Amino acid sequence: MKRKTIILSVLFVLTTGMVSAQVFKNDELAITKLEDRRWVVETADNSTMYIVEGKDRAMLIDTGRKNEKLDSIIRLITQKPLLVVLTHAHGDHAGNIRFFNEIYIHPADTAMLDKTYKGKINLLKDGEIFDLGEKKIEVCHLPAHTPGSVVFLDREAGIVFSGDAFGSGQVWLQMEPFSPMKTYIRSLNKMKKLIDKGITKNYCGHYPYVKKPYDKSYIDTMLKLAIAIDKGAAPNPKPFTNGGNRWPNALIVSEGEASIVYDPNHVK
Repeated sequence: MKRKTIILSVLFVLTTGMVSAQVFKNDELAITKLEDRRWVVETADNSTMYIVEGKDRAMLIDTGRKNEKLDSIIRLITQKPLLVVLTHAHGDHAGNIRFFNEIYIHPADTAMLDKTYKGKINLLKDGEIFDLGEKKIEVCHLPAHTPGSVVFLDREAGIVFSGDAFGSGQVWLQMEPFSPMKTYIRSLNKMKKLIDKGITKNYCGHYPYVKKPYDKSYIDTMLKLAIAIDKGAAPNPKPFTNGGNRWPNALIVSEGEASIVYDPNHVK
């Protein structure tokens, strides 16, 4: 059956108070313009990528999992030289790196990358800045979800693209390699300081689930839950069942929009 591709340049949809324009859609993904020269790519399996364009270069943040001809699709949005950066190495964020000759990832996550990838692997550094031309994107290392989880800051716009570092409603900390809860607490406190310096919008790694950026209150609630877990005072923990039998020990605690999934045997 021939795949249907729809390009929509003038269809506007109202989402959480923001007017967004869907500019591309096929059976596997849809691309929506969020803000000036910033797009979200939402996949059929609820993964997410972001495109940021400067005057001279563009950036693709994450690559999704199983989307054919992703490189060609991104070229429908921008023709500028493209930097491909990864928030972390899990397959739903790095599964399509095969379409690109060069990627950037934090060194702590390289062991989890697809070993069949033949392109050039560049190592990200905490505090590194990519100048796209009249737009600068800064790397910030915020581990816990994975050892090499990073977020990408657009300070001038007050935006952070956070991957899974703080989840998309749920942050998953129950997977190997485990990080102590104190590592997550440090990352949350670091994020809070960035918010206090002008970051107002947190675009997460699975945007289809939330359809909006998170604000400071989300990070505050995550921090409250993380501190309680670390102290052995998690509020009303329940078995985490969404993972089937993959994580038989996993528990989940929730408050408001925020939830933490964790293994109680690996909190310390």
